[in-house]
Amino acid sequence: MAKAKKRYVCSNCGAVSPRWQGQCGDCSEWNTLGEDVPATVFSQKHDLSSGGRGIEFIPLNRPAEMPIRKSTGYAEFDRALGGGIVPGSAILMGGDPGIGKSTLLLQTAATIARGGNDVVYVSGEEAAGQVRLRAQRLGVVDAPIRLASETSVRDILTTLGQGEPPALLIIDSIQTMHSDTIEGAPGTVSQVRGCALELIRFAKATGTALVLVGHVTKDGSIAGPRVLEHMVDVVMSFEGERSHQYRILRSLKNRFGAVDEIGVFSMVSEGLEEVSNPSMLFLSGRDHPLAGSAVFPALEGTRPVLVEIQALIVRLQSGATPRRAVVGWDNGRLAMLLAVLESRCGLSFSSAEVYLNIAGGYRLADPAADLAVAAALVSALADKPLPQKSTWFGEVSLAGEIRPVAHADLRLREAAKLGFAKGYGPSDAKTGSSKLDYKGLSQLSNLVDHVVTNA
Repeated sequence: MAKAKKRYVCSNCGAVSPRWQGQCGDCSEWNTLGEDVPATVFSQKHDLSSGGRGIEFIPLNRPAEMPIRKSTGYAEFDRALGGGIVPGSAILMGGDPGIGKSTLLLQTAATIARGGNDVVYVSGEEAAGQVRLRAQRLGVVDAPIRLASETSVRDILTTLGQGEPPALLIIDSIQTMHSDTIEGAPGTVSQVRGCALELIRFAKATGTALVLVGHVTKDGSIAGPRVLEHMVDVVMSFEGERSHQYRILRSLKNRFGAVDEIGVFSMVSEGLEEVSNPSMLFLSGRDHPLAGSAVFPALEGTRPVLVEIQALIVRLQSGATPRRAVVGWDNGRLAMLLAVLESRCGLSFSSAEVYLNIAGGYRLADPAADLAVAAALVSALADKPLPQKSTWFGEVSLAGEIRPVAHADLRLREAAKLGFAKGYGPSDAKTGSSKLDYKGLSQLSNLVDHVVTNA
């Protein structure tokens, strides 16, 4: 029998290479090639048109039942999931090391177990004693959770198959699991894919809700094969800076609800606590107006969150190359906005260092933040504070136009609820029944004139 040839699969794009190399030849990513078991080669005469079992086709117009969700006991977690956990669903949660994934899941498991449900928590990274110490610190050691420290998927599924299937199964983490039917060490592409497939198959067959904890790479994406995110029903990201107390649970994929929903938590000594009004968390310390500070009503799914954007302009005396530093926003979008301000508004940033920060470590991806960033930059350049209790939102085009954005009335209502009196945005925005004094701006030059002359 001929020896099976080795092959290496890229975990980022799935490209196959006959030998290992540092950089993938297809997607140009580094250190993404992992050894994989070669696929079974079938003969060209292999016929799959017979010998299988028949399948049942279901009419598309048959009435479908809405899934019955189970609450996690945390309103913020339920919001990010779309209303709760669906039995039989597979959830993949990623996040940086030490961000609080295990803490959140242990607290959730304790709440669900106290409600009379059978919960199994399998840790492949920590010993059972370590998990019990964390539970004691969190005050959930009395919860009836079945705890195990195991990495063999065969042993886990064999044990669970001997009795009633649990309501919730937590695997921490999928990169530590291994199957004896697959070659390769734990964490390789084939092992992660095969172990996840077996666990998901068990969840679908028994109705057990499955939560898989996944490691992340240095750029924040979930480690392992990309197909892992396609196999599960929900992909969640637990984000935040460890130096800050808040954490954001973000839904990236959800087959049972809306995506881009977030839940906000605060890390305290007793564990994670819910933050029902995250806007107050990101706007703390705004008693006096300061130059270079603007408030932006961001929209995360259906939830508006007000965040503070801070800008600092430092003029250089020598001919040194000016620096551009951004925290919490896209660096390329800042370069584009600076170019528009210089070309369309006559402002000069070429001899100045530009620093931009989203307060509290929040990360913005909403294009409606363009106007708020521009307002903060112009305010810092002119050294004049923006109007007090004002919010700014709108997308800026390369021609200097302020384009309308979605859900302007929702953003303004949230700002009014928090005591803001003025709103600035696109001139043709639909503001609805907002109680704010709204002023529409059609060009970016109108913003510059307003800040310089009226601020």
